[in-house]
Amino acid sequence: MGMTMTQKILAKHAGVDSVKPGDLITCNLDMVLANDITAPPAIAQFNKIGKPVFDKTKISLVPDHFTPNKDIKSAGLAKIVRDFAKKHGITHYFEVGRVGIEHVLLPEQGIVAPGMLTIGADSHTCTYGALGGFSTGVGSTDLGVAMATGKAWFKVPDAINVHLTGTKPDDITGKDVMLTLIGMIGVDGALYQSLEFTGEGVAALDMTDRFTIANMAIEAGAKNGIFPVDEQTMAYEKGRVPDGYDIVTADEDAHYSRTVEINLSELKPVVAFPHLPENTKVIGTFGDIKIDQVVIGSCTNGRLEDLKIAADILKGHKVHPDVRCIVIPGSQHVYMEAMKAGYIETFITAGCAVSTPTCGPCLGGYMGIMTAGEKCVSTTNRNFRGRMGHVDSEVYLAGPQVAAASAILGKIAAPKEVR
Repeated sequence: MGMTMTQKILAKHAGVDSVKPGDLITCNLDMVLANDITAPPAIAQFNKIGKPVFDKTKISLVPDHFTPNKDIKSAGLAKIVRDFAKKHGITHYFEVGRVGIEHVLLPEQGIVAPGMLTIGADSHTCTYGALGGFSTGVGSTDLGVAMATGKAWFKVPDAINVHLTGTKPDDITGKDVMLTLIGMIGVDGALYQSLEFTGEGVAALDMTDRFTIANMAIEAGAKNGIFPVDEQTMAYEKGRVPDGYDIVTADEDAHYSRTVEINLSELKPVVAFPHLPENTKVIGTFGDIKIDQVVIGSCTNGRLEDLKIAADILKGHKVHPDVRCIVIPGSQHVYMEAMKAGYIETFITAGCAVSTPTCGPCLGGYMGIMTAGEKCVSTTNRNFRGRMGHVDSEVYLAGPQVAAASAILGKIAAPKEVR
């Protein structure tokens, strides 16, 4: 029996010819990642081992969740990470002013690449599957061991073939694709399986779409999401990964537990209602829902192309007087390019608050916390109860086009409703 992309990458990093679903293997790691929340407990476990880091060039420490420090406790967490990075000479440490949201920053900086095996103490580490690598989230204990040994164990996952056909309409983004998929299979529909995206429709998705889709693989319960390496991938990586990379393809006889068909041409803008990403509804199939806040950004939709989509809609308009609109570029580079392109001016002129790169309100951290009864349209990845503040607040997940239109109209809306 042939192997999927994920299984081939795992087999290579385990030093074996082949693997099958259910196998328990130990793999050599190409990159190990942690942030200001998950690194401190990982460092505590690492210190118990009493060994040096396995490779200072293969560890990334990105303090992005509660930075710039929101309070004394977050300052203490950031200091633990900073001191560890200095002590061990960690190559990929990003201080405030140079930091970005980790899952935007690592691909942008060429730290992750096709064929790599990456683990991170953050559930959305699966983002890097957009580049044709295997990446997944782990706990802080596993991360601490990995920093010392450069190894981690895995149970080889089975795979779901998400077969894409058609061409994505102009008003559809990767967020709509993924929310549609999660709505089809549920938040546990891919539990401990790999979501492998195939078909002619893959070419219709730009890299930003793919990062968004792979980022939310975990929201379907998946171990990882992964895309084939094509011309778009190689164009993205040009100049980013000077040492080259490994292109992995699935075998023709690879086994998939099932195939899910999605015709991109038939998709319409969708919103995930509280309190699960699977509660998807097509815009226009429900009544008016007034909102109090809009968040545009995060590791899911904080890239330059996301900001362009939002800026094109907001240009010449004002944010509704009853709405707070917060825009968070995913990295300093994204911020700079958005400024050069005039997007930042567009946001400020429209009445948005523009933040330094940070995860901020996505996980209920800061810079956009809601009180009881408030509703938010957000381009983030989760809308669990209490995710962005009070347990009686509500988060509606959407793409940047829907978020921008909603900010203008003061209710959940499609871009075509903006005049």
